[in-house]
Amino acid sequence: MRLIRSVVTAVLCAATLAGFALHARAATPSGAPIDGIPCQGMEGSAMHIHPHLTILDHGKPVTIPEDVGRPLGAACFYWLHTHTPDGIIHVESPKFQVFTLGQFMDVWDQQLTKTDVAGAHLRKGEKIAVYVQGRPYAGDPRKIEFAQHLDIAILVGPPYKAPAPFAAWNGN
Repeated sequence: MRLIRSVVTAVLCAATLAGFALHARAATPSGAPIDGIPCQGMEGSAMHIHPHLTILDHGKPVTIPEDVGRPLGAACFYWLHTHTPDGIIHVESPKFQVFTLGQFMDVWDQQLTKTDVAGAHLRKGEKIAVYVQGRPYAGDPRKIEFAQHLDIAILVGPPYKAPAPFAAWNGN
């Protein structure tokens, strides 16, 4: 009986640890392709643009961290990535194609749904407001197509006033 308990305990511990390991891997890209975007040893140079993303959680900024799309365990860059925590997204691809906010959020491993934006959650009776170039955007934010200096703001909960346009491009 004692042997059976020990085996069951060991199996449960192993299963729990495996679950934690799977969750940790999901939160940090491994270098495997995401939404058809590979992770490669060098940034691409055929297409090189810089959109900007602001997320406000009830008026407070949500940091888009540095090194999104640059996995720690893999020596590679996704074609969508960040270098600094300022919201500037680097699109550096070896070929021209359409890239979207939804793809970036998937590379970042963050939600972009009707109730959750990168961990910012709505409260009862609230909404998410999206602005593109300072104008209200009513479509699916996952489908917003990136372009050079495109300014995207997502407001989770009030206040719903569009933030000032982003201007700190610093040569990007």
